[in-house]
Formats: sequence, structure tokens, C-alpha cells
Amino acid sequence: MRGCLAAGVAAGLWSLAAACWAEPGDMIYARPGVMAPAGDGARLNLTCLGSGSPTVVFDSGWEDWAPAWAVVQPRIAKFTRACSYDRAGAGFSDPGPLPRTSERIARELHGALHAAGVAGPYILVGNTFGGDNVRAFADLFMHEVAGMVLIDGDPSDVGSAAQRRHDDQGDLAYIPDIKTCRNAVAAGKPLPPSSPGSSDTCAQQFFRGLPEAKWSPELNAKLLEIAKDKVAMWDAYISEMQNMPLDEVWLRQHRRSFGARPIRILTSGNHAVGHLETQPAVSLKHLKYEYEIAVAQSRWLALSSNARQVFTGHSSEYIEFDQPDVVIDAVREVYEQSR
Repeated sequence: MRGCLAAGVAAGLWSLAAACWAEPGDMIYARPGVMAPAGDGARLNLTCLGSGSPTVVFDSGWEDWAPAWAVVQPRIAKFTRACSYDRAGAGFSDPGPLPRTSERIARELHGALHAAGVAGPYILVGNTFGGDNVRAFADLFMHEVAGMVLIDGDPSDVGSAAQRRHDDQGDLAYIPDIKTCRNAVAAGKPLPPSSPGSSDTCAQQFFRGLPEAKWSPELNAKLLEIAKDKVAMWDAYISEMQNMPLDEVWLRQHRRSFGARPIRILTSGNHAVGHLETQPAVSLKHLKYEYEIAVAQSRWLALSSNARQVFTGHSSEYIEFDQPDVVIDAVREVYEQSR
């Protein structure tokens, strides 16, 4: 048995469907792994592969869950234990209490990891909104953190006041469209367009859109089933977005130094772009926006004396899909330096 299975058995939390594979196919994300108590009545679904320490813990972007790491997690698990998870309400995880703030998300993740017998230290890896959550985790539990990799993290809390206003207004303006999707699911109706006049259904909001070309038909079918049926997931994502402005305030007020712990900041130059094929036309406005994002992300360099910003050559904000080697190399570098 690999390390993740042994830890799960020791914690008494594994079911027959939670077995580990050395080199799994993506169907491992189409069924629950370890359903671990998060300390607030909810159970979080953890998918752990490999063995070793520090353990790499992944948190996905907004409206994403564990399958976002299907490309990179098995490869990282070849040199250490790697755990992805579904935030409360998403994927196979139970609903959690509202509001869904980054602080609450971080505390739940911490509780679930310990309940599942996955002890620190942890290398935290967060994509876009997931970067807020792993930074909150570090601020709360720095003594258990070995390092961090931010994959095109949302930098609103370290951006300018104008940038924060722009992001907050955009987030809040999007909520009515999400509620329309949520209400259709609650009523048992087909998924409507993701926004008025759009040819995409609400399923296109998840990940890079469902179905995802990099995944098997079986995994895509299961994810689409969850998107069509799980009202709690829509409620969780609505609450997460509603609370992003408050998360920014919390992160500014609770920011802690990482000392010499290694941090790698991956910047795509295409923040908020899910597919390179659909990136906005080159314009001064768009170039200015991406420049400001890159500058804001660079402010995380001050968190550690061992921090470095890496610019990808050709990637959307989903660097883990478009240039997975960049993510794997960054995680390996943090892993080697943190030991």
C-alpha cells in the first residue's frame, strides 16, 4: 500500500472506493476518496496519492474542485504525497456552514487533513481563488507550512485600491447569473445559458468548461451530473464569491511572514483567461490589466526571503493544464528546498 492508503486505514476513514494507485487514471476523481470530518459537521472529500513528506496540498480555483489537478497530481505523487480535495459543498464534499469565507475554508481543510491522518508539514498549492485559501491557511497555521506555490493567484488584496474596486464590482455583478443557474438546478430544470444571450450553458462555468478535452468521457459525465444536480455546490460558490471582498480584508489584516520558507509565484500573463483560444484581442486595456496583475502578484515576493516569480511562456490561468511542467518544477523546487 502507498502512504496515503496506509494513513487512511489508520484513521479508519477509507471505503473500498478509496483505494490508491501509483499512476491513476482520471477516474479516481469520479468517485469519493477519503471523506474526512472538517470539524463543523461537514465532511470533505480528499484524494491523496503517493507517500513522503512534506505533503503537497492543492486548492483549486473558484467553481473548480479536485479534478483540476488530474494532470499534475499523479506526477507530483511520484516524489511525495499529494492531496487534492473538494471544498465544502463542491464535488463529493458535504455542504458546509455559510458564509463561505477563505478563513472558514482554510480551517475546514486543516481539520479534514488532521482527521484523515495527513499530518504536516504541508506545501500549499493554490490556483486563482484557491490562492486566497492557501494563504489564509498559512496565516492561521504557519507552523505546519513548509512552502507555497501560487498558480496565477488572485491578487486583489495586494493590488491597488482601484484594482480592488474593479475586481469586487465584477465579482458582485456576476452573482445574479450564478443564481439563475442555481435556481434552475433547484427546480430540476435543464441548465440555462450562463448569462443572457450566451450560447454556453451554466456547465461551461466549471473548470475550463464541461466537457474538458483533457479528461475521459467517464469523468466528464460524472462532473456534469454533479453540476446539474447538486444545489449545495451552487450555494457554496455563490457564497464564496459574495465573500471575496471580505476575504481580501481578512488577508490584509492577517498577513504573516513566511521567513525563509520557499514560495514560487507563477504568473501566466493571461489572468482570468480560461482558454488561450478565447483570450481577448490584444488591446492597450487588456495589456494594462495583465501588467497590473503581474505587478500585484510580485508583491507576494515580500512574504519570504526565498521567493521567486516565474512567468509562463504560453498559458491561460490554468497553468496546470497548459504548462504542467512549470507547476511540477515549481512544486519540486519548493519540496527540495523545504526539506
